[in-house]
Amino acid sequence: MARKTQKQQRLEEVVKLFKRYYPDATCALNYKTPEQLLIATILSAQCTDDRVNLVTKDLFKKYKSTKAFAQADQEELERDIHSTGFYRNKAKNIIHCCQVLVRDHKGKVPQDMDQLVLLAGVGRKTANVVLGNAYRIASGVVVDTHVTRLSNRLGWVKSKNAQIIERKLNSMVAKEDWIEFPHWMIEHGRGVCKARKPQCERCFLEELCPKRL
Repeated sequence: MARKTQKQQRLEEVVKLFKRYYPDATCALNYKTPEQLLIATILSAQCTDDRVNLVTKDLFKKYKSTKAFAQADQEELERDIHSTGFYRNKAKNIIHCCQVLVRDHKGKVPQDMDQLVLLAGVGRKTANVVLGNAYRIASGVVVDTHVTRLSNRLGWVKSKNAQIIERKLNSMVAKEDWIEFPHWMIEHGRGVCKARKPQCERCFLEELCPKRL
């Protein structure tokens, strides 16, 4: 059995602390079905979860099914999601994505990474979010801006490339923690290890952070 590296040991200690301090951390996007989560995640690109939740509160009342999104008028959908940014591309992707879901998957989100990434507007991050949170399938660690920032600050990776970071975290984080791990990282990134001014003086990871070692 391979001996654990110091980096691996530190990460495991971080995970223990995350479990203690963030026991209720969960997906910040509001949804009731896998299909709603897929659409919300597409909308979340370059947009805050809070803004997406404001938009989807009315959006999911107006478009009640995958078929309704598939049949939406693009210009009208653009107006509906305008405040999330990149609304033209997002509206086009949502419509095309839902058309494929209706045509090929009976309007349901497939529980398969290879099929998900073929959908318009869906990459590995979006697929991992949906599979993990809607279906409890641990397909890989979700890598967003918070996960990227903290993974570099904590010395686990030296890269901004999401695919490289995901591969590294998948190899270091226990698979049973893949789904919750990004929720813990996002919670810590928003509340403590902020982008512009990390609050190191009140960080419970201080003794495990390369900045202080």
